[in-house]
Amino acid sequence: MNMPERLHDMSAALDAPAPPALLEVQKLVKHYPVSGGKLLHAVDEVSLSIGHGECVGLVGESGCGKSTLARLLAQLITPTSGRVLFDGQDLSAMTPRQLARSPLRARIQMVFQDPTESLNPSMRVFDAIADPLRRLLKIRDRAELDTRVRRAAEMVGLSDELVLRYPHQLSGGQRARVGIARAIVVEPSLLILDEPTSALDVSVQAVILRLLDELRGRLGMSYLFVSHDLNVVRLLCERIVVMYLGKVVEVAPAETLFTAPAHPYTQALIAAIPDPARRGEQRLRLEGSPRSPIDPDPQSCRFHGRCPKGTDRCVTAMPVLRRMGEGHFAACHFA
Repeated sequence: MNMPERLHDMSAALDAPAPPALLEVQKLVKHYPVSGGKLLHAVDEVSLSIGHGECVGLVGESGCGKSTLARLLAQLITPTSGRVLFDGQDLSAMTPRQLARSPLRARIQMVFQDPTESLNPSMRVFDAIADPLRRLLKIRDRAELDTRVRRAAEMVGLSDELVLRYPHQLSGGQRARVGIARAIVVEPSLLILDEPTSALDVSVQAVILRLLDELRGRLGMSYLFVSHDLNVVRLLCERIVVMYLGKVVEVAPAETLFTAPAHPYTQALIAAIPDPARRGEQRLRLEGSPRSPIDPDPQSCRFHGRCPKGTDRCVTAMPVLRRMGEGHFAACHFA
């Protein structure tokens, strides 16, 4: 191939459109009715995407809507409005019955926060892992079930002996491995992890996090990793989404978020990370508590009242996500 032909091929490659995201969320909303005809805004017009093989972190303090968003994306609860596109197919247009019968159901799996609560105490580990195979892939052949279950157990470090036990006969770390094996046994494309290590001892957390990182490389899965621990998401994730009271307030590559956070809330989260090297330094601290998520003012910034940069403009004009740099967006008038 001569030089002009090579240059033409390079130009065509640069001009080619980026591959579509595995998951694309468009203005997703989840409201819950409360007394007096009011609505609790758990998730409010959230948009995000997850690429093939990408690990995206979702962070924010308790009550910000992280777990609700995770359950919406896992199709465990129905959105009030908005769209969830998975591999180009609109999951939100399907009824729960249609989705349950679709091959797409097996391609999105979830690992829950508390492995003790999420495992059926009357099921042996083998049956807990085999259950998704029976329900989602309709596998009934005992030999095939045995092969697939033991392969998944081996990948997460569970011995044949442990596979025959009940959940109460396992340690916390072993139960966490069962939850992961149950999720990956159907070979999903997207794994949603809702604070999967928060119920574990610190030493066990590190082992499970290393296991999750190895599995992603080995199986080529995409992750949505929900956590309140910023150090964890920094280790595992390429990109981080920050939520506050049901809204996405910042999205950035992981290193950018930690070295140049644009939103005052993200800056406060990072300042709160324990760091002996910063002992004695003046840190940004937030005063007060978050506003009520019940019927919030649609024109007012959710962070107003706690924000050190807030002005009257923040009361009358809800900030939208603005581009700060390559892959970096923040919803603040003064970012």
